[in-house]
Amino acid sequence: MTADSPATAEDAVRQADPFAKIRPYHDDEVAEVLARLANDAELLDALTQFKLPRLARFSPRLARAIAGVAVRREVRGVASVYDFQMRIAGYMQRMIRTTTHAFEVEGLDALDDDTAYLFISNHRDISLDPAFVNYALYLAGRNTVRIAIGDNLLQKPYVNDLMRLNKSFIVPRSAKGKRAMLAAYQALSAYIRHSLTVDRHSVWLAQREGRAKDGIDRTDPAIIKMLTMARRHLDKSASTGDAIAELRVVPVSISYEYDPCDVQKAHELYAMHTEGRYQKVQYEDIRSIVAGIIGHKGRIKLTFGTPLDADHDSPESVAAEIDRQVLGGYRLFPSHQLALEASGKAPDLICLDGITDADREQFRERLEQVPTHLRDWWLAQYANPVLSRAGRI
Repeated sequence: MTADSPATAEDAVRQADPFAKIRPYHDDEVAEVLARLANDAELLDALTQFKLPRLARFSPRLARAIAGVAVRREVRGVASVYDFQMRIAGYMQRMIRTTTHAFEVEGLDALDDDTAYLFISNHRDISLDPAFVNYALYLAGRNTVRIAIGDNLLQKPYVNDLMRLNKSFIVPRSAKGKRAMLAAYQALSAYIRHSLTVDRHSVWLAQREGRAKDGIDRTDPAIIKMLTMARRHLDKSASTGDAIAELRVVPVSISYEYDPCDVQKAHELYAMHTEGRYQKVQYEDIRSIVAGIIGHKGRIKLTFGTPLDADHDSPESVAAEIDRQVLGGYRLFPSHQLALEASGKAPDLICLDGITDADREQFRERLEQVPTHLRDWWLAQYANPVLSRAGRI
């Protein structure tokens, strides 16, 4: 094998940048990625289907050319990841203005401005959960987070590019075999630890794989085990508590008054109950991302908890503390109380204080749009947070 053979060259790149395949893009890569996106036929076709559906049908080449010009115009002057995120901030402001009634943040002011944290939150929306964390940090004048995203969502090269431009890094879910999966999670653990302890850059991670479609927020201890792998690989005597304290884990609660994807989630829950399985259609996750962004959400509450200390002797103990803080900081909106009332469960837990006729009317209108056979599953998504807070689940 020669010194400049492909395998050796790849090894050299891996040694110089061991996280190149999973990390977000660097500033010096932005120009190349944006040029690639502006000429990506699948991205341009997706944009024309959304923005220029008639023209796309009758003259797809012209529609694609117009979309390419629009993309190049939109990213003109974008030379860094920060520039790209500032463009996104404008869209976030518009989305909050048009699809929410209020956006409230609590607890962030108690965290140090110049400390890197591992924010672990409950998971309701594929893209908006970390986006709202980022927006809260942006409003507070703080640096945004690096976002963990499953490779199952990166079905198209342009989606991969867009996500990694937005400071996302890749969580392996498609690795085949135990050995490959172990290696992938060791690399992921090492990257998260490197980001927090070397780069001093905060990270966002969901408390479990996949959204909590039933409204029950629980941390998967396997996530905690993954997080401790890097430290314990370097120091086999390190305890779980030591590894977690080093990462400065901060639980975050995200509460939506209404979930734009609630009917689709109810359909999935119903299918799992009646058929024992649910088969996603092609690009369903991408459609869910779009639905979450453009759909009505009502009020939103984001609560930042307190950093976990080293007083934990197992992944289960860490998970329990994250759950305690997530549930404790979770805002129960009228939609949650009214869903519990409509379900007929736990009447002693229902609190209708402050619920207005307008709240009831909005809830009634939403419920009437849900197919009859899905209503119990729809109601459960909103009622379960009340039951969880009371320890009834």
